[in-house]
Amino acid sequence: MDKKRVVIGFVGTSLDAGMDESRWKRWRPNIAVCQSPAYPVDRLELLHDNHSEALARRLAEDIALVSPATAVRRNVVNLKDPWDFGEVYARLHEFARGYVFAPDEEDYLVNITTGTHVAQICWFLLLEARYIPGRILQLAPPHRAKAGSAAHTIIDLDLSRYDQIARRFSAEREEAASFLKSGIGTRNAAFNAMIDQIERIAIRSKSPFLLTGPTGAGKSQLARRIYELKRARHQLEGGYVEVNCATLRGDQAMSALFGHRKGAFTGAVQDRPGLLKSAHKGLLFLDEIGELGADEQAMILRAVEERRFLPVGSDREAESDFQLIAGSNRDLLRDVERGAFREDLLARLNLWTFQLPALRDRPEDIAPNIEFELRRHADADGANVSFNREAREAYLAFATSPAALWLANFRDLSASVTRMATLAPQGRITTQIVADEIARLEARWRRAGDGSGDDGLEGLIDADAIDLFDRVQLAKVVETCRRSANLSAAGRALFGASRQEKSSGNDADRLRKYLARFGLSFAQLKAMTGSTGNLAESAYRHKGTAGRARRSGGAGDQDA
Repeated sequence: MDKKRVVIGFVGTSLDAGMDESRWKRWRPNIAVCQSPAYPVDRLELLHDNHSEALARRLAEDIALVSPATAVRRNVVNLKDPWDFGEVYARLHEFARGYVFAPDEEDYLVNITTGTHVAQICWFLLLEARYIPGRILQLAPPHRAKAGSAAHTIIDLDLSRYDQIARRFSAEREEAASFLKSGIGTRNAAFNAMIDQIERIAIRSKSPFLLTGPTGAGKSQLARRIYELKRARHQLEGGYVEVNCATLRGDQAMSALFGHRKGAFTGAVQDRPGLLKSAHKGLLFLDEIGELGADEQAMILRAVEERRFLPVGSDREAESDFQLIAGSNRDLLRDVERGAFREDLLARLNLWTFQLPALRDRPEDIAPNIEFELRRHADADGANVSFNREAREAYLAFATSPAALWLANFRDLSASVTRMATLAPQGRITTQIVADEIARLEARWRRAGDGSGDDGLEGLIDADAIDLFDRVQLAKVVETCRRSANLSAAGRALFGASRQEKSSGNDADRLRKYLARFGLSFAQLKAMTGSTGNLAESAYRHKGTAGRARRSGGAGDQDA
């Protein structure tokens, strides 16, 4: 059985006007829509306000003359201001909600030829959201505006039916996901699925994100790419503000995050807006958020929920509307159980949580990262570098083997490729360069595994990236942590004098934040330490590597 055709639309107060006989010489949309013998209309739903009552009645009478089979129903929709978007949408939404649609029996067309441009937009929205199960009808007058039937165009807003649009949407999603991965063609199915989900959520939500994973897995780089993606979509106007919470202590933390008033404490010689204020209309990335103290956590929670906070020394609240992304290499749920992290703050952050995998969990992504790092090296130094075939095979085989621990994840891999590219003669990485690099990596990781080396820091940090002063100090701290039973005991040993003078607060918290400055944690150091104080975990042993084939690997995800 053929469906009945139903047309819905406004009375055209100008186009449909005319009360005397001359009206038949004019093209009137609501008359013309009923005159086509090839496209009969079974029912016309006319929308009008009280002021157009007479015109609507005359239209119904005229339609009865030109198309007796068309039933006309008049619907009163009063609008105080037909150009007020909110009012027009509300009235049409009420009409749609109250109308009894029977899509199995009737075919609905919404005539947008009459009514204001605001009404046309509202019709589009209601149809696209399927409040009205129909299609759009656009009429045009016949040639030279003669009276009679109209040319018509029907538009179906079910976008899934338009292959070209669907392909374009799909291409845009793939482009955005590739952007989040820094253009690296990753091959890990789980990681790709996670990035696809992040892309969909990032452009639809302003809620906080929580990015977890080991140091060097790419949290900060991904946070920046999310910001750049949203900025390109005009969803953020402000800047990108990043802070490592492990570097913030005491009054410094409160002042850095929330700002302060002049004179709030010694050294506060002028007002400071704070990082939350600087992130207004933009994105704030709080890396290692688990290192914040209880007071800072409470203030962050209120700032996220109410967009308000109190600067240090001020009696007036400040406001900032920002999107928050938090990062952590710790198990925050376990911290909640220990009372070290606020449960309500974690609940607020935990709406969207993504665990970034370690490099060793993405071996198939090492090869594409090689090319990325080589391109980045070429952009920085202006010289192209590549592997010869044997060298690439040797390095990739080693990099994807169990012998490659990648303790610092993509940072290790990035540094490794950078070293080889720098040493490559005539821009070619040879098997000898690869062999030397593999030996260098194995030696670093072996020293990290057995506690040997000049200061016990090899394999833990990039020693070349910190000053000798900091390296010497850090070596003593690491040594103390490894021979201490717990964090508190290490803190007491390291800060005994200041504790006696009562000039330090929580020794354990102070030590935790110090280690986090270098991407380290007490748990990580203890996990690498046996009962005798030596690093003896089997996961860090590399015996027999000298006889292994020299195979080849990839470059860093540039912390992405």
